[in-house]
Amino acid sequence: MQKDKLRSTLHFHLIVVIFGFTAVLGALISVTAIPLVWYRMTLATVGLGVFLWLRKHSFRVSKTIMWVAIASGVLIAFHWITFFTAVKVSNVSITLSVLSSGAFLTSLLEPLFYKRKVIGYEVFFGLLVIVGLTLVLGAETTHVKGFMYAAISTVLAVLFTLLNGKYVSKTDPYVLSFYELMVGALVVTLLLTFQGAFTTTFFAISGQDILWLSVLAFVCTSYAFVVSIVVMRHLTPYSIMLGINMEPVYGIALAYVIFGEKETMHTSFYIGLLCILVAVLVNGVVKLKSTKNQREPLAPNTK
Repeated sequence: MQKDKLRSTLHFHLIVVIFGFTAVLGALISVTAIPLVWYRMTLATVGLGVFLWLRKHSFRVSKTIMWVAIASGVLIAFHWITFFTAVKVSNVSITLSVLSSGAFLTSLLEPLFYKRKVIGYEVFFGLLVIVGLTLVLGAETTHVKGFMYAAISTVLAVLFTLLNGKYVSKTDPYVLSFYELMVGALVVTLLLTFQGAFTTTFFAISGQDILWLSVLAFVCTSYAFVVSIVVMRHLTPYSIMLGINMEPVYGIALAYVIFGEKETMHTSFYIGLLCILVAVLVNGVVKLKSTKNQREPLAPNTK
C-alpha cells in the first residue's frame, strides 16, 4: 500500500510536469494557435477513443451529460485557443503566471455556482492574488496582450472546471472527456472552415511540428488525463492539490531551461507569482482542513 502511494505520488508529479510542458510545446510548435488546437483536439479525440474502445467502455451517456459535454467542449476549445495565443504573443512565464490564479478564482466563484456562503479567508486570499497579478503585469508591460489572452483563458478554464466538477461524479470521466474533446474539435473545425483555412498549406507542416503535436495530443492530453485519474485513487487531497499547484513552477522552470533569456523576467514578476502561489497553496491547505480531509470529485485538468 505504501509503495503504491509513493509510486502514485511520483507518477502524479510526472503528470504535472507534463501538464506544465504543454505551454512550452505551444511555444515550440510553429503552427498558429487555432490550427494547433485543432490538431491537438482531433488527435487526442482519436487517441482517447481508441483507448476506450480497447478497454470496451460504453460510449452511452444521458442527454444531460451530453449537453454538459457540448458546453464543456466549447469552453475548453476556446480556453486552449486563448491559452496558446497568449503563449505565442508573449511567453510561457507570463501565460502560466496568470493561469496559476485559476484554481483560486474557482474557489471564489464556487459560492455563486454551488449556492454557498462566501468565506472570509477566500476574500483575503483573493486580494493577495490580485496583488500578485498586478505585480506580474506591472513588471512586464510589453506583454499586456499576452496577459489579456491568458486572463480570458483563465476565466474559461474556471468555468470549465466548475461545470465539470458538478457532473464528473455522475458519469464515466473518461467518456465525458472523450465527448468534450470531440465537441471541441468540431467547434474548431467549424471555425477554421468559416475562415477557409483548410487548404493544402494547412496540412503542410514540418516533421518537427508533427512530432511536437503528437506529444501534445497523445502524451499531454490523452495519456496524461487518463493516468491522472488512475493515480488519484491512491493519493490524499493534499497531495493532489500540492502537485497541481506546482504546475506553473515546473512549466516556467522548463521554459527557462529551453528558451533561456527569453523567459527571464523582472524581480517584481517573481514576487507577484509567489503571491499567487502562496494564496493558492495556503487556501488549499485551509480548505482541506475545514473539510476534515473529505475527498471530493476532481474535474479533469484543463491543460
